[in-house]
Amino acid sequence: MRVLLVDDHRLLVEGLTNLLEAHGIEVAGTARDGRQAVSAARELRPDVILMDIAMPDCDGLTATQLIRAEWLDARIIILTTSSEDRDLFEAVKSGACGYLLKSMDAAQLVEALEQAQEGIPPFSPGLANRLLGEFARLAQPAASEPPDAPAGSPSAAPPALTERQREVLALVAQGFPYKEAGARLGLSARTIKYHMSEIMAALHLEHRSQVLAYAGRMGMGGRPES
Repeated sequence: MRVLLVDDHRLLVEGLTNLLEAHGIEVAGTARDGRQAVSAARELRPDVILMDIAMPDCDGLTATQLIRAEWLDARIIILTTSSEDRDLFEAVKSGACGYLLKSMDAAQLVEALEQAQEGIPPFSPGLANRLLGEFARLAQPAASEPPDAPAGSPSAAPPALTERQREVLALVAQGFPYKEAGARLGLSARTIKYHMSEIMAALHLEHRSQVLAYAGRMGMGGRPES
């Protein structure tokens, strides 16, 4: 895995570089502000971008929007000290596929990067609950849509999923890694991955954040806080 680190605190970047390399993760490059991040992403095409929010010249949310405008499949994870709902929601709207707090420990960070590589949106404990709640809240006004609303709209009849697929979708949307989701359902991680590919195809979902959006609209509960 190749990671681009974007943060204006040099000491933090050095520490993250040492931590990731100790776990066999390559740091493809670093950037100290959003503008550098856009250039580095364009040049390096990393597997994952770890992006701070508060930076001089160009903040992380603006940089995320600019990168995603050029590179739709970019996997950008916000890594910040802010646990404010406004920053969380804006990050997802900007195109981030995950949101992590700098208070997490090394093992959690490595696991989150592995989740991102598997296509699972990584969020610090409790944040996915807030996001699902916000998606569900935003879906409420759509109840008045006409019966012929598009299939992707909240009021349209949900596509037919099997009971097993709904169980898999609920766990993955709540942030459980494939291995842990499989353990809860008595399945292998590979089987969970297969089910997710079938679910994504059935629901016509293309991006990881859409999994959370769909789960929120369908009223699937968030992962318990820890």
